[in-house]
Amino acid sequence: MKSITATNFHFPGQKSFYKGKVRDVYNINDEMLVMVVSDRVSAFDVVLPHGIPYKGQVLNQIAAHFMKATADIVPNWITAIPHPMVSVGKLCTPFKVEMVIRGYLSGHAWREYSSGKREICGVRLPEGMHENDVFREPLITPTTKADVGHDEDISKDDIIKKGLVSKEHYEKLEHYTRMLFKRGTEMAARQGLILVDTKYEFGMHDGTIYLIDEVHTPDSSRYFYKEGYEERQKKKEPQKQLSKEFLRQWLIEHNFQGKPGQNVPQMDGAIITAVSQRYIELFDKITGEKFVPAPDGGDLEKNIEASVVKFLNEHSLVKS
Repeated sequence: MKSITATNFHFPGQKSFYKGKVRDVYNINDEMLVMVVSDRVSAFDVVLPHGIPYKGQVLNQIAAHFMKATADIVPNWITAIPHPMVSVGKLCTPFKVEMVIRGYLSGHAWREYSSGKREICGVRLPEGMHENDVFREPLITPTTKADVGHDEDISKDDIIKKGLVSKEHYEKLEHYTRMLFKRGTEMAARQGLILVDTKYEFGMHDGTIYLIDEVHTPDSSRYFYKEGYEERQKKKEPQKQLSKEFLRQWLIEHNFQGKPGQNVPQMDGAIITAVSQRYIELFDKITGEKFVPAPDGGDLEKNIEASVVKFLNEHSLVKS
């Protein structure tokens, strides 16, 4: 199983290149973005040293699946999927916040709650809750969008006060966030899953707000299996889930949470295979389709490059 952890393409019309935590993004003529979703994996805002086979394809295809399914709620940036690991679309100016929404007390929110905190991002949390309990209504707990290092929790009031997003735009982002989470929850339920929490990113293009980046993927979302959820909660047992949380827990057990002085533990073949299988399992489960690995013909990078160049030529994005 081959994994791609870095790309170094030089596409026609390429103006710039940006390497994110897991995505390599190419600016074409200041008009379009070519986003190659690599097999890199991050946890605790740290990119781990080993790639996860098929992860990039899984993320790209799940994101495309949900972008298409939510286009009636808010327009999105994607124009085409020229290769299973690549999305091409509109160049948008991102808002400097990530819209996190939580239906359940899990992950980061639970870690904060269990440490004694009863307020996250200006939102008060009730007493007496247990890990993975459902909230009466989903909570929006935004974070800053850090170029490097850790994203930080931030309240709605501070976002507006600091001028990160205008009040008018922020209220639209909140509306879209709730509508998208409702749709994602409904789609997950049809597949026997619970959408626990997720994050959305938005940007502006020609005065219009667009949904950007990824949607409802295992990198941006947490899922529980619906069957047995109530029984496990009553017994205070861990929930069966499909997300990166099991990887985070593995790292915590190996004394790593991205804190200063901590070293990333060595990932052996067994954990790498397990993570890959979890990603494929989520693809099959959330989409209701069977995952089909992209053919590489012996050279996955060349296939990606050829697919993108063909698309750019066909859509007159290669300027003489």
